[in-house]
Amino acid sequence: MPKNSKVVKRELDDEVIESVKDLLSNEDSSDDAFKKSELMVDDQEEKDVDVEEGSDVEDERPAWNSKLQYILAQVGFSVGLGNVWRFPYLCQKNGGGAYLVPYLILLLVIGIPLFFLELSVGQRIRRGSIGVWNYISPKLGGIGFASCVVCFFVALYYNVIIGWSLFYFSQSFQHPLPWDQCPLVKNTSHTFVEPECEKSSATTYYWYREALNISSSLSESGGLNWKMTICLLAAWVMVCLAMIKGIQSSGKIMYFSSLFPYVVLLCFLIRGLLLNGSLDGIRHMFTPKLEIMLEPKVWREAATQVFFALGLGFGGVIAFSSYNKRDNNCHFDAVLVSFINFFTSVLATLVVFAVLGFKANIINEKCVIQNSEKILKLLKTGNLSQDMIPHHINFSSITAEDYNLVYDIIQKVKEEEFDSLGLKSCQIEDELDKAVQGTGLAFIAFTEAMTHFPASPFWSVMFFLMLVNLGLGSMFGTIEGIITPIVDTFKVRKEILTVICCSVAFFIGLIFVQRSGNYFVTMFDDYSATLPLLIVVILENIAVTRIYGIEKFMEDLKDMLGFSPSQYYYYMWKYVSPSVLLCLLVASIVQMGLSPPGYNAWIEDMATEEFHSYPTWGMIVCISLMVLAILPVPIVFIVRRCNLIDDSSGSLASVSYKRGRIIKEPVNLEGDNTSLIHGKSPSEVPSPNFGKNIYRKQTGSPTLDTAPNGRYGIGYLMADMPD
Repeated sequence: MPKNSKVVKRELDDEVIESVKDLLSNEDSSDDAFKKSELMVDDQEEKDVDVEEGSDVEDERPAWNSKLQYILAQVGFSVGLGNVWRFPYLCQKNGGGAYLVPYLILLLVIGIPLFFLELSVGQRIRRGSIGVWNYISPKLGGIGFASCVVCFFVALYYNVIIGWSLFYFSQSFQHPLPWDQCPLVKNTSHTFVEPECEKSSATTYYWYREALNISSSLSESGGLNWKMTICLLAAWVMVCLAMIKGIQSSGKIMYFSSLFPYVVLLCFLIRGLLLNGSLDGIRHMFTPKLEIMLEPKVWREAATQVFFALGLGFGGVIAFSSYNKRDNNCHFDAVLVSFINFFTSVLATLVVFAVLGFKANIINEKCVIQNSEKILKLLKTGNLSQDMIPHHINFSSITAEDYNLVYDIIQKVKEEEFDSLGLKSCQIEDELDKAVQGTGLAFIAFTEAMTHFPASPFWSVMFFLMLVNLGLGSMFGTIEGIITPIVDTFKVRKEILTVICCSVAFFIGLIFVQRSGNYFVTMFDDYSATLPLLIVVILENIAVTRIYGIEKFMEDLKDMLGFSPSQYYYYMWKYVSPSVLLCLLVASIVQMGLSPPGYNAWIEDMATEEFHSYPTWGMIVCISLMVLAILPVPIVFIVRRCNLIDDSSGSLASVSYKRGRIIKEPVNLEGDNTSLIHGKSPSEVPSPNFGKNIYRKQTGSPTLDTAPNGRYGIGYLMADMPD
């Protein structure tokens, strides 16, 4: 018995020691949890101590492997197809070199400040666009959803353009290039040139008939174009594989997709400068027309180009910056990426007009030869006198200068009957003044110029591979603007969401690879993004400067960057940028109202484009695109304003909307922690009994790491409290 008594006593002592250890460990963990909740709930001054520092989820958030990878990702997103085929057109149309002045001014006024703002909020809050704007103001949480909708609309047709580039890329591995000559048509009696091609040109015919096999109107679908359907599928497979692991997979591809276009542009520039007539194109490009610079239209188009060139409002900028460290110098990133974008546009403009100058020189030489032959015939028939022709003119090897001299003499002498002679003025400037943009530049004008290059297949392969990479870089940012906010908010697996998103987009995108698909691309490009994105960015600016508070935001930037940003940004964000954006919005609405809604249809019989107005159902689609894109903003505002979401439901959607309120609302920490998790005010819950609760875990009570979205529940509180 004594022995057994000792054994029992030893066991009892062990149990007492173990229970004390458990007691102390539980006390420590509970204290830690309570301290974390206190930091997250009450500290308005130091908003740095939020969910990111107290959550295991945040520690697991992906990060860029290096600063270079991040910069290349932002450059790849902002530098896209518009830099190659939109900026040169605007530069040529709006005063040549003089256009750079309003562009640079607006880049400094709205471009860099707003780009810096998006980088800052993404890096500060470390969420996608939905989480960022929910954090700042739950009532404006619809901004993030609107960005996702616009990204989805743009991705639908943007990847179609990549599909077109893939088709041309695949057709470039042959000599001569398939768009070099018009095809011949054989019948039972003789062979002749395809009439549609003969009336237009070889490259124009190849684009409209061989590549698109285009129908004559929007209403005439014509069925699927299977060549383009396969190319579209290939484009979506490439995007899906690159994005399936998020920045871990797409970040590595950025090294090639972002840098390769610069290699190609530099190669084209060097090659272009060696071509005959290239300097004429560059000289024409940068000859300033100062009188045009004063027109309001020039400033409106410059502001629109700045806005879209940097990818503002899409959510891709916020998504990419959310994977940064909190102390990253995002101000330096904003300035660097903005000016890289600008200089890329200038480089692309040099390349485009060097090549177009070469093309214009070739066309001008043909014009001189054809009209010189007409003059010789008129001399033989006696319609023109030999005395009018200067003695040094040799029509067998006449130059453009000599021809223009003869042309001017004939025009003065035969002033009354000059029009009946059928002579043309062969001026290289007239050819360069023909403004070409978009697909007309890439798939018609540039491809025609490349047919005259030595080793033309090589240059064609390089050019269309560059277009594919430019498109993919922008697509990565666009898809990231969809995936990241949804993953952050609803906690779905990124791999599954990426596959679903790309699959749905491919099947919806089949409307763009019908024979009438090019007209739908034009419709989406004109109506799905412009006005919605302007509204989104205006609301972003208001959310930060008016609702969150510009002074508080400047303090956050100082804490995050380690230095105070220039007061220049304070005044830009608070006064100048919103004013300019509102003016741009009004101007865009007026321009849209004055311009008849329609599209350029290709008429096969005449082999030319003809403007068609949208049918009634087409107008409904255009309006629906704009309404659907901006609809999330009022819906979320009404839902939050009227408290239509049950906060106790624990649904993912309701959790995401409650983020920022508790940071701004004072909370009585004397209440029980569990009241915060359940969304009750402290007055509704009895005072805590720390003697009983803090030392043991109650069954059925929520713990700090079992919030509906996997983060600490304390960050999503009291959304029902009155403002």
